[in-house]
Amino acid sequence: MSRREIAVAVPAPARDYRVVVAPGVLAELATAVRVAAPAGRTVAIVSDTHVWTHHGARAQALLEADGLAVVRHVVAPGEASKSADELVATVDALLAAGLTRSDAVVALGGGVVGDLAGLAAHLCLRGVPIVQCPTSLLAQVDASVGGKVAIDRPLGKNLLGAFHFPAAVLVDPQLLASLPAREIACGAAEMIKHGLLFSADHLAALERDADALHARDPVVLAELVAASVALKAACVAPDPFETVPFETGTGGRALLNLGHTLGHAIEHASGLAVLHGEAVALGLVAAARISARRGLADAALEGRVARVLARHRLPVDLDAWTRGGHDEVLLAALARDKKRGGDTITYIALHDIARPCLVRLTAAEILAAARP
Repeated sequence: MSRREIAVAVPAPARDYRVVVAPGVLAELATAVRVAAPAGRTVAIVSDTHVWTHHGARAQALLEADGLAVVRHVVAPGEASKSADELVATVDALLAAGLTRSDAVVALGGGVVGDLAGLAAHLCLRGVPIVQCPTSLLAQVDASVGGKVAIDRPLGKNLLGAFHFPAAVLVDPQLLASLPAREIACGAAEMIKHGLLFSADHLAALERDADALHARDPVVLAELVAASVALKAACVAPDPFETVPFETGTGGRALLNLGHTLGHAIEHASGLAVLHGEAVALGLVAAARISARRGLADAALEGRVARVLARHRLPVDLDAWTRGGHDEVLLAALARDKKRGGDTITYIALHDIARPCLVRLTAAEILAAARP
């Protein structure tokens, strides 16, 4: 497979967009911007210092060669840039550059840049089009697709956000060549999540091709990334604003929170020393364990989940976090989960691979069922 285009539907058809997965697709950046903003004259590239060093000059040259004026806003790498101060600074930079609603923003970076640039584009002039160019595996398979954009607040991750659907997403596996090995593993965690939710075949492919993925084989990467994106897009399209109620029993887009309830709590408790994908991996182990202890799944599921995670060099020692030393901070983080309602949280569980379900649990019940 050299190229795959995945259509993502939005309730207003004029806002439908496509995700293009292909080695070298960054070369189509100017075309994507022209489609997003036909009358545009200026493009703002939001990136971070690491990504800009590797890919910024080329992205700028591609746009300028098409006659577009380019301004750039480069932030520090890392989760700390998903802050209110950096959001305001980014919006101010777009305004200072004279951006209009006919122009466009390009998010060139990982999930932090995609979230920050997306929320800034949403707020600036009540909405400027954005093209997502994800440069991390995690962003390519998850964060750049679906239109969720947010920043963090002191009480937790992604608590200030909106939906701002991209005009296009260009997923170029060649951009992963400079990505640290640990970040490749983090992206694999979200891909494993997609397999656990929707496709035993995808999960098997991830286990089989783990070594090739971590070696950054462009053909294997393109195939696996496209499969993950297609699975996520199929989930997002019918429920783009995550409004399918719990009572329907189907879960809608909320299913994509598998592994994230306790995962986000661990990430917060670690002071971000545990990366997002690593925390999700631990959350996936927890989901399998909790599902078994609530009588929803077979106890063997946890071992199956841990095995594929370990193939991708991800942490699986959930007990280090749930045996008692972190209870207070984990419970506090769980109490602020965005899926809470009253005293309970909508928890994404599993009957088996590709058989997700939803249950209502209190924070204390989640933690108790996740213990050794």
